[in-house]
Amino acid sequence: MSGTHPPGPPSGEQPGFSPLVVRRQDAEVLGFGSDTIALVADASATDGLLGVTRTTLGRGRNGATPHYHRGSAELFFVLDGRLQVLAGEEVLEVEAGDTLVVPPHTVHAFAAAPGAGADVLITITPGVERFGYFRLLERVRQGNASPQDLLAVQDRFDTHFVNSIPWLRTRAAA
Repeated sequence: MSGTHPPGPPSGEQPGFSPLVVRRQDAEVLGFGSDTIALVADASATDGLLGVTRTTLGRGRNGATPHYHRGSAELFFVLDGRLQVLAGEEVLEVEAGDTLVVPPHTVHAFAAAPGAGADVLITITPGVERFGYFRLLERVRQGNASPQDLLAVQDRFDTHFVNSIPWLRTRAAA
């Protein structure tokens, strides 16, 4: 059919949010030096569809400890460097250009691979209001809050911490 256009959205249906542009300089950045997390888009900005952060880690530096999400999948797109990721009981290594998607209820953790840094775009979907979690995590790292404070908000932020022997073994060898 020459000259036809793809159908638009069904009549009367409007998206819950407008197209979103977040300029690099406008993203809130937590951390310092080679270890930062840029808060790009929280669930409230995307009508709950997704949340986006960008994490940079220095050589061999730890990122998130083992945890899982009950209601969301998490996508890791490695922009630069190499990333070690716990996915279930397996520790994988992904590098620049690679994508890894971790389904809900799957234990995962991540860190820069030994001898490498990492720059990774992380998307969680459906979105959960998690910027408050990252701000609390930053306060814990600075000594202004207790790790127990994180345990108290696991349900609120759908981030449930667990132990992982494969992850501990892998990171101890790094």
